[in-house]
Amino acid sequence: MTAPADPRLEAETPRPQRRPGPSVLRSPLMVVGLTVLGLLVFVAVFAPLLATHDPKVVTGAALERPSARHWLGTNDSGRDLFSQLVYGTRVSLLVGSVGPSLALLGAVMIGVLPALIGGRVDRLSNRFVVFLLALPGLPLLVLIGALVGQNQWAIIIVIATGGIAPNARILRAKALSLREAGFISAARGFGGGPFYVLRRHFVPGLGPLILVGFVTWASTAIALEAGLAFLGLGDPSGVSWGLMLERGLSQRSLYFSPMWTWWVLPPGIAITIAVMSFTFVGVALEPTFNPRWLRSS
Repeated sequence: MTAPADPRLEAETPRPQRRPGPSVLRSPLMVVGLTVLGLLVFVAVFAPLLATHDPKVVTGAALERPSARHWLGTNDSGRDLFSQLVYGTRVSLLVGSVGPSLALLGAVMIGVLPALIGGRVDRLSNRFVVFLLALPGLPLLVLIGALVGQNQWAIIIVIATGGIAPNARILRAKALSLREAGFISAARGFGGGPFYVLRRHFVPGLGPLILVGFVTWASTAIALEAGLAFLGLGDPSGVSWGLMLERGLSQRSLYFSPMWTWWVLPPGIAITIAVMSFTFVGVALEPTFNPRWLRSS
């Protein structure tokens, strides 16, 4: 007969730790979010092949109803609405990628680097971030957008500026905690240079927060671009979902006809889908990169 196992040995045997949550790639939210984003990228890349007409060229009479030639009809100037919807994907993805990238770059410059330097530089940077956070966000964006003019890249700069302060505050707090961590002091004590410590410890420590910040601000950037364009601050000669909403709702006849179902509803649904896809990815990343989930598991 086999002797019973010693309970003391069982107590000393390490047990595998349970993971804080499901695998990120197997998360339903991640699968749905990445699938939708993949479809949006496909539409943006192959927009010339998917669009039936040039979105800036008059191809029919004004305010045509949906037909075999114009799948979503035409607007008040005779331009094809379906083609504008397809090409609008490019603008949304451009804003959703360039805007957050610039915002995170600025957040690292005024949040992380001063925190690593310390001293007066860090104090001045912290006060500047607090000053930016105290300003009213949306009214300030509208004011800056009105001052810089109706230009697509100017709108991207405005959106990126609005995302610097919130991300800088989060990244600065993480950088300060890493700077005072014991393993950082140990690495320096064993002769690790600044570049080694930065590459080996700070980049892996800040990378997840930068990724989550990018995804979170990408959804916000798409919604802000649509909102600024709806307020008339976008490029009037451009093609975007926000401009489609602005031009459609400016037509008084829209409220007394089913025109809104093929002019206003499609870009509204497209904006919602794009924002939700980035939101799903951000929520799926939360259990892996948020320390609160790790502590509660």
